[in-house]
Amino acid sequence: MLLLNSINAKAKADKNTGFGTNANSYGGRFVNKNGTANVEKRGMHFLHRISWYHTMIDMSGWKFILIILAFYVAINFIFASVYYGIGIEHLNGIQNSGSEWVKFGQAYFFSAQTFTTVGYGHISPSGFLTSALSAAEALIGLLSFAIATGLFFGRFSKPTAFLKFSHNAVIAPYGEITGLMIRTTPFKNTNFTDAEAKMTLGMSVDENGKMTNKFYALELELDKINALTLSWTLVHPITEDSPLYKFTAADFKKTNGEILVFIKTFDDMFSNTVAARTSYTFDELVYGAKFEPMYTRSDDNSRTILNLDKLNMFNNVDL
Repeated sequence: MLLLNSINAKAKADKNTGFGTNANSYGGRFVNKNGTANVEKRGMHFLHRISWYHTMIDMSGWKFILIILAFYVAINFIFASVYYGIGIEHLNGIQNSGSEWVKFGQAYFFSAQTFTTVGYGHISPSGFLTSALSAAEALIGLLSFAIATGLFFGRFSKPTAFLKFSHNAVIAPYGEITGLMIRTTPFKNTNFTDAEAKMTLGMSVDENGKMTNKFYALELELDKINALTLSWTLVHPITEDSPLYKFTAADFKKTNGEILVFIKTFDDMFSNTVAARTSYTFDELVYGAKFEPMYTRSDDNSRTILNLDKLNMFNNVDL
């Protein structure tokens, strides 16, 4: 851990960060690489601390489709079991010949037709219990498809910042001094305007024998740009006022620190402000490196080519 007297005395700590100061109460990093808070909530029932809507909206596409299919198969299996329990003789048009699995299969597909309100008419309910059950299933099917449609729409319409950050932060030459640099770029056919970036440094320091979290707002060379169409390298000049002033490669290795990055910008496609977050621990920082250029002109000089595969590429340099 870092001793307090080794921090630049000119650097002023920021107390309005939303993070606690007791380092012994924190485990791991403050913010995950995907921008979510590295926090596990306990002390309340699972159903009360989980928003199913947010969970379904934020989960990956293949998990979402898998859950929808699993729900569809499971709900029809449940209703088919009830139909089978009442008795398949109450389903007009069902074939009584064959094994019990064949009969159950017919009940299952009747349930699927009722649940989706398709109603081919080959099988129909007979009797009060079967008719009441099919009516209830039809209602549940309508409500389920309405919810599923809302979730699909929410996933497609959710404003998302299609920005990617470099895997590493670097300490690179910057004029006659050095600078902390992080690179980001849009990776889809979106138009970002009025982009604004903020960078915060968090470190665990020994203050009077107690480990304390200290946070510092890092001044950027450029914290606002009018349009974010190519790559944007966020640069924090390491001047005499920087908390990283006179930090060596050895200092970064022995210090428990994390760089928090926040970017918000206006997306013309969503007509809304979107935000992206990430963080870099000092283990993910490369001391003495410089990012390779990401864009170049086309062969006929008519367009600018942005090479997204070069986002994480850098060259080692001497400082």
